[in-house]
Formats: sequence, C-alpha cells, structure tokens
Amino acid sequence: MRIALCFSVILGLLAADVVGAMDVARPRVGLVLSGGGARGGAHVGVLKVLEAERIPIDAIAGTSMGAVVGGLYASGLSASEIQTLIESREWREAFREPAPRDRLSFRRKAEDQNFLVKFPVGLNAGSFRLPKSLISGQRINQVLRKVTLPVATVSDFAALPTPFRAVATDLESGEAVELRQGDLVTALRASLAAPGVFEPVELQGRLLVDGGLANNLPVDVARAMGVDLLIVVDVGFPLRKRDSLDSVATISNQMLSILIRRGSDAQRRTLSDRDILLAPELGEASSFDFDVFARAAVAGETAASAALERLRPLALNTGDYAAYVASRKARPSTLGAIEDVKIAADSQRYSRLIKAAFELDPGALGASSVRDQAAAFDAALTTLYGRGNFEGVDYRIQSAAGSAIEVSAKRNSWGPNYVRFGLSLEDDFSGNSSYNAAARVVLADIGSLAAEWVWDFQIGSAPKVATQMYLPFGDAARWFVMPEARFEARNVPVLADDRRIAEYRLRTTEYGIDVGRELGNVAEVRAGVRRVTGRTRLRLGTPVPGTETDFDVREWFGRFSYDALDNRNFPRRGQYLLAEWRGERTDLGSDGTADLLSVDGLIARSRGRDTGVAWVSFGTSADSQPGSVRALFPLGGFLNLSGLAPDSISGRHFAIARLMYYRQIGRGGEGFLNVPAYAGVSLEAGNVWDRRSEISFGAARKQGSVFFGFDTLFGPVYLGTGFGEDRTAFYLFLGRTF
Repeated sequence: MRIALCFSVILGLLAADVVGAMDVARPRVGLVLSGGGARGGAHVGVLKVLEAERIPIDAIAGTSMGAVVGGLYASGLSASEIQTLIESREWREAFREPAPRDRLSFRRKAEDQNFLVKFPVGLNAGSFRLPKSLISGQRINQVLRKVTLPVATVSDFAALPTPFRAVATDLESGEAVELRQGDLVTALRASLAAPGVFEPVELQGRLLVDGGLANNLPVDVARAMGVDLLIVVDVGFPLRKRDSLDSVATISNQMLSILIRRGSDAQRRTLSDRDILLAPELGEASSFDFDVFARAAVAGETAASAALERLRPLALNTGDYAAYVASRKARPSTLGAIEDVKIAADSQRYSRLIKAAFELDPGALGASSVRDQAAAFDAALTTLYGRGNFEGVDYRIQSAAGSAIEVSAKRNSWGPNYVRFGLSLEDDFSGNSSYNAAARVVLADIGSLAAEWVWDFQIGSAPKVATQMYLPFGDAARWFVMPEARFEARNVPVLADDRRIAEYRLRTTEYGIDVGRELGNVAEVRAGVRRVTGRTRLRLGTPVPGTETDFDVREWFGRFSYDALDNRNFPRRGQYLLAEWRGERTDLGSDGTADLLSVDGLIARSRGRDTGVAWVSFGTSADSQPGSVRALFPLGGFLNLSGLAPDSISGRHFAIARLMYYRQIGRGGEGFLNVPAYAGVSLEAGNVWDRRSEISFGAARKQGSVFFGFDTLFGPVYLGTGFGEDRTAFYLFLGRTF
C-alpha cells in the first residue's frame, strides 16, 4: 500500500511537470465562484462546460456555496461527481432539520410517539433556550468530510489538486477572512454558515459565518493567486420588484441583497477586458430552496455555452488536457491502517461513547478503499450524533499516513437538558371530544455514558405523571437498566350489544424495572417486572355487576420494538412493529393469573407522491379476571373503525387491519397552509370480541374513511369522515394515529 502511495505521488509530480511545461504556452486561469445558496448549482453547470471544452483551471476562489463547489472541485472531484452529490437525497437532507429519522438512535425515535412538537427546547440554568441556528450543519459536515477524505491530510490549500481559497466573515468585526490553510471541511463550513440558518464556526479564535456578508464575489482573492485572467461566475442575490416586496421576510431579504450586491458590483468593476464574466439567468430562484440545484446547473451550462467564443481560446489539446486531469487525480486511494483513535481534549468525558462508536477494524480499513474508510467513519459519526446529546461530532486525520484520527464531540450549547411538548385533540362533531397536553422534561447527559432522568406530565382527558431513569451500561452503552414509575387515569367504556351501558374512570399506579438492549438504531428488546395497583369508579351509566373496583397486579413484562419509518406522522417508506406481553402471576403476589398480548405492525411504500400503507393491530387477554376493566381493548374512532365514535366498543380480544392510500398534494412552503399536505382514503376491517370462539373475519366490521392531513409543527392534523354499516362519523384530529 505504501508503494502504491509513493507511486501515485511520483505520478502526480510528473504530471505537474507536464502541466508546468504547458503553463509557459498558456495563460493561468483563475475561477471565481460567488455565494448564492441553492443558486450555486449553476457553478456545477459552468464546470461541466469547462471540462467538455478542455479548459483548465489553475486556481479557485469561492464564497459560501461557491466555496463548497469550488472546494470540492479543488479536492479533485469532477463536475459530474459534484453534480451527483448535490442532487442526491443525502445532500438535500443535509440541509433539513430535524435530522432524518434513520439517523437517530432508537431512544430518540421513541420520543416521536407522544411528543409531537418537532423541535425540543433547551433547558439550562432554569431558563429555556433555543439552538443558535435552524440547521446544525452536522450532516453537511459529514457529507463534506466523506467526499474530501482523500485530501484530508492536506493542510495548505495551495497543495490541493487545484489551489484554492475560501472566504468567510468574522462575525465580531465584519471583516472578510481569507481561508488558505487548515482543515478544508471546516473552511467550507465556515464560508457557508449563513447567520441564523447555520451555526457559526469557531476557527483560530474567530467566530466565522457566511463569506457573502463581506465579499460575495472574491475577484481580488483569486487575482492574488498569481493568475493571468479570471472566469467569474456570479449567481448572487437578485433584487425583487416592488410588487413582490409584500412581507417582513421579503423586505429583510431585499435589504440583505442590496448590501451584498453593492460589494459584488465593486468587485465586478475591477475586471479587465481579458476576464470573462458569467451571470446565469436564475430569475428569482430562492437561495434556500435546495430543490432548484438541477435547474440552476442547466442555467450555468447555458451561460457558459453562450460565452464559448471567449472561452475556447483557453482550451488545451487532447493530450495536454489529459495530463492536466491526471495531475488533479494524483491522490492516494487509501489512507493507511487506522492504528489509533484519539479523543480531543475538550471531549474526554465522552471517551467511552466515542471509542465504542469508532470501534473499527484497523486491518480491514487499512486494506480498503478511501470510499469504504469514509463510509465507516461516517457511520460512526452518525451513531454518536443520533444519540441527541451533541451539537456536533467530527473527526480529523492526525497524520500524513492516515494512521490516527482525532474525534471531537461538542455538547449541546442550548442544553443538555431539554423539554418536548405534545398535544392531542379529537372531536367527532357529535359531542364526543377529548384532549391532552403533554410535556417531557429530559435531564440528559448524566455521567460518562450519558444517562437520562425523564419526567412526563400530561393533563386533559387522560392525565399522567411518570418518571424513569435511563441507565446505559456496557462498553458500547447499548444495554440499559430502567427503573420507572407512573400514575395515570383514563376512561374505559363498558358496552353490551354495541350500546355503551357504562363508563368507568380507571386510575392506576405502576412501578417497576426493565433491562433491555438497543439493536442498532432500529430496534429494542426489553424485559422486566412491574406492579400495578388501581381503582375504578363509575363515571357514567349504571353499575355493571362483577366489574372490579380495586386491583393489585404483579406481572412480568416483555417488549420488542422495531422502527425503521422515515416519518412518524405520514410515513412514506419503512416498517414499524411493536409486540408487547404482560404476564400476571400469583407467585409474584398478583391477585390472579392472566396473559395480555398486543401487536401493532405497519409497512409503508411510496412511488413519487403516492404512498400505500398496510397496518395491522391485534390484542388478546387470556385468563384475565371477569370484570377486569384493565383487560378491555377499545376500538372506534379515526382509523380504528372510522365509522364508529371514538372508543365506542371494547372487548377482551380485538383485531383490525387497514389498507391506506394517500397522496402528497402540497409541500412545506408551497402547499396549503404552508405545510406538507395529503389527501387519502382508508379501508378498515376489525372488531372486538369477548370470547375467542367468536373471532372470525365474517364477524369483522367493514369501515373506511376519506381524509385530508397536514404535517404541522405541532403534529399531524386530520380532517376527515368515516363511514360503514350505515354509520358516518366526522373527525377533527390532532395527534398520532400510526
């Protein structure tokens, strides 16, 4: 491997000599790429034309998205490789918060079930705090780290396959900062960090943000890199017409655009007759809509093609351009075996978690390609960040041979404690309504394995107070012990011949301890022992003979959970399964013996905007005491036999299957109410039974629904109608359905 590395270096030097010889006969060309957010996709289109026309680039200076595209090209990537990256789902998701669910730990996924507000609120020193930015930048950092790993040991940007400079802004002084050495990914992140959108980057004692604020078109920076002429691509911010300046947001953006354009215009005035200016026609395409990358790339190709008469004199012949390309591709294919994982000085408290995540096979990585090495490092970062304790996690290659990496983990500055909120509301417009408001307080990051103490509070139709201690153990912190206690109350209907004859208020106090293990970030298995005491009282109707009033249950408990859904509100792909068993036993001191089993499983698949969902739930209560209110399973309500009123039937056994279809009819920022919107239908078949012998498909009720759904900040909202068996119900529903 070291021989191969030496050979590649020699090849690069020979190619450099060839290119150096070419330099005598041709002018040195510098490329200037402006900032412009998503509009920066045009830079890729320009690069594609330059490559097709065999026009070499000797130096690049870029700002913001121009720095990202320019830095990737300078690292040795081709225009087509950059285009593939920025049009990928991975890249688009890197600019979205919260992080995709497949990046979260299983414990963080489980919070989605009842706590619907998407963004947690930090709790520090007795006051609430919000994150410093809308987007943490963690995923962007990981993507950039992965694709630039071959040049990770290059600290002088002049030594990259193409010499490079990035421009950032000092947030304290407002000065432009030229980044010419250090860590390439950190430089790109700093240049891209639009204030308020991305978190500022601390570098060399300075707090850096988007370079567009100070120098969005760095003509002067590129000119100082020893070039003879410049190709300048300006995709900067357009000024809006008066009729579109109709909100605080558009007026604020216009003010910022004026300030940035003033600096860009000053840089344009320094261009000479030899320089070539390209200004792709992008209209009013948003800088923050990263779905316009492909369209922007086409605009860049069009602008460069229109200037071919001036560009073609810069082209090389086929042989010389092949040598130029070879000089850019002369980079190591492996970094060497990873012999040591070091912990950054400010991250020592997380050493056990970091070492567990980066428990890599040095021999295998040493023999694998850079792509495989980058994927392994990326997976380790994802495991760490998905725990939810960190504002950012990162690594650096420590030696030129790539034999050691240093990992850093930055604690949440707005926490680490936080609060999540939940809200549910159901109304069938027939006098049946319920509501609950919930809050979860998480005291997080306790000890070296990041234990948690959780408190849940809920008021409304089903009030609840609960607490649990999450105590991970083991080298990888995958095992956990969880003592917990809760008090809750809920209404339980008692029915006869589809008629509600009574409603009881059930109050329970439960405490116990579980031992479990997370299986990757998609599953969890746990088992434990519980004690449940309770009391029922008649709330409505007449007393039902034989209904228990007090109970004391001791039981074994087991649960298997699997969650690979991409979205808990409106899943478009993935699977979900929850299987739970409770075994009441007299040898534990329980009043009686019983087994309660419930299973809930769902699978979602999509094509384009269309999604199909198959969802099955069933439960059985075997050997439970007659009159046990706790052993009854209710059905009725939206997507639970939608033609019936909520919880209007109950029994000791239940089963229901649903087939659903919904189509996305609006996207966030564009759709109805500016949130993702869906229109759908469901077909449902199910029932409840008191005896197993009564269970049959023929006895199932056939129901359905038509609905509109909205994925709001506060959770999913549905407006729909349910029907079946000459019954119709209408629903306004806020809360979890799946």
